[in-house]
Amino acid sequence: MPSLKALKNRIVSVRNTRKITKAMQMVAAAKLRRAQEAAVAARPYAQRMGAVIAGLAAAAEGSDSAPRLLRGTGQDRVHLLIVLTSERGLCGGFNSSIVRQARARASALLMNGRTVKFLTVGKKGREQLKRDHADRFVGHIDLSDVRRVGYANARAIADDVLARFAAGEFDVATIFFNHFKSVIAQEPTTQQIIPAVFAARGGRGLYDYEPSEEAILADLMPRSIATQLFTALLENAASEQGARMTAMDNATRNAGDMIDRLTIQFNRSRQAAITKELIEIISGAEAL
Repeated sequence: MPSLKALKNRIVSVRNTRKITKAMQMVAAAKLRRAQEAAVAARPYAQRMGAVIAGLAAAAEGSDSAPRLLRGTGQDRVHLLIVLTSERGLCGGFNSSIVRQARARASALLMNGRTVKFLTVGKKGREQLKRDHADRFVGHIDLSDVRRVGYANARAIADDVLARFAAGEFDVATIFFNHFKSVIAQEPTTQQIIPAVFAARGGRGLYDYEPSEEAILADLMPRSIATQLFTALLENAASEQGARMTAMDNATRNAGDMIDRLTIQFNRSRQAAITKELIEIISGAEAL
């Protein structure tokens, strides 16, 4: 049985840990509000842009002059998996759920004879993926110095991806991130961005475009990819703070339960020590 001093030191240590986890929970709650507002505010623009491009794509479908970002390379051999995770840990299964989905996609592609390449955004995803796929990494983007993700960060990532596509390094690009639903629910999401995929394409509609649909798409498609990446980064930021808030709340509760158990054990040990000392004193007095 641990000594009274060891139990007391452990109680103090757990109390200090609880103070840290409680502070991290409060910080995550404050950051979550801003991150959630940014993610929710970006959704209508992204959805509307997707609808506009879907209509243009339907009008330009089958045209030889349609942008390559829409048509693709005509092949399905090399896949670029863009994995968006956080730079910091202590956020429960937030990063693991994204990496798990990326690994599953990579395994399925490799089994079908495809070539897989990884581009990671966030240190935690890179740390987990490099154990099994270190030879498939083609790049990493560090956002550890970025306090608040902006469109410029998404634009830089999009420019890197577009340059690689123009150089013929891959045929299909897919991003992996967590879609924010609530504080306790984040949905791992897979989204193909090159070539563009739309859930539903409407007809040509009642619009006449000037210049042509192909010319407008050539200008809008790079912006659309940057917008999709920006939206994914915002969703990830909100999901990260929600997951961290939940994880730190659970850690705080567990620390409280541990303190209660240790306190009971400490009191019982102290009572046993006092009882033993009283017995020794009474026994000594009776021996006189």
